[in-house]
Amino acid sequence: MANFFKGKNVLVTGGAGFIGSHLTKRLLNEGAKVSVLVQYQEKVVNIRLSPVWEKLNIIEGDIRNFDSMQQIKKLAPEIIFHLAAFNHVGRSFSHVQECFDVDAKGTANLLESCEGYERFVYTSTSEVYGLQETQPFIETACPNPSSPYSVTKYAGELYVRMKQRVKNDPIVVLRPFNVFGPYQSPSAVIPELILKAFKNERISTTKGEQTREFNFVDDTIEGFILAAQKEEAVGKVINVGSGKSHEVSIADLAKKIVKFSGSKSALGIGDLPYRPNEIWRMYSDSSKAKKILGWEPKVSFDDGLKRTIDWFRKYYGVFEDKGSALNQL
Repeated sequence: MANFFKGKNVLVTGGAGFIGSHLTKRLLNEGAKVSVLVQYQEKVVNIRLSPVWEKLNIIEGDIRNFDSMQQIKKLAPEIIFHLAAFNHVGRSFSHVQECFDVDAKGTANLLESCEGYERFVYTSTSEVYGLQETQPFIETACPNPSSPYSVTKYAGELYVRMKQRVKNDPIVVLRPFNVFGPYQSPSAVIPELILKAFKNERISTTKGEQTREFNFVDDTIEGFILAAQKEEAVGKVINVGSGKSHEVSIADLAKKIVKFSGSKSALGIGDLPYRPNEIWRMYSDSSKAKKILGWEPKVSFDDGLKRTIDWFRKYYGVFEDKGSALNQL
């Protein structure tokens, strides 16, 4: 749908995050008037948005604070992409209260502060499926969350789905599977292993038998873009994942990163214990995304991983090169 976003008033919560920043840049390229909700109104803090900072309407606020969300009511966005979240699975076990405040309460605060929009796209997660007996993960499966993060994201999902049914609001729920690419936080597994590989450090993992599917960020963003446009998507829960073609074991992931980066890192496969409630296999049924959104992945896992390694090599150089401008007194 050519020029769909041109001139539209679009809000991205969590716009300074990994996926949110890529989505924000794409929306600007599509001609949208983009507002982003961030916690701190500083370009340096929100470094992912620095190339486009002056083109954005920056809203400083916290979705945990209902009063803070009244700014959104005044903005009256036509399209809302809700990505703001506490999104670290492992850390959620020690940050339970924050998880609930951001992912569940924050989602309710935002939704209760918005009205009259053309589309509200809620970012859920593949983690809501949790421990399932069958693969692939399909939208009709009963969610079985296995972490505070996935429980609270599912709570947010249930709230927006309730609002859609009660008020017939134009809401879409997306469940992205693992996403990777430039600008991702080193707390995520792929950037963490890449940066260790650059330093030729020992790369320690579990036995690595568990599998995940990994999707390059450009493909995932395309799913968001389509979800805002397709009328057939309203009221639906849709996986955004590539399926078995992008499924890889954690052990093989570590090996590929060492190979593609040219690292001399030793591989410590089996150094670490598995985490509680480990999900052993995870890949999506993407047939609904294909049918409703017309979405299919365009970037293979290996190509996306090579592109990500190349980007992080440049990023790493800025911070490690003593001659770079960042390291000059």
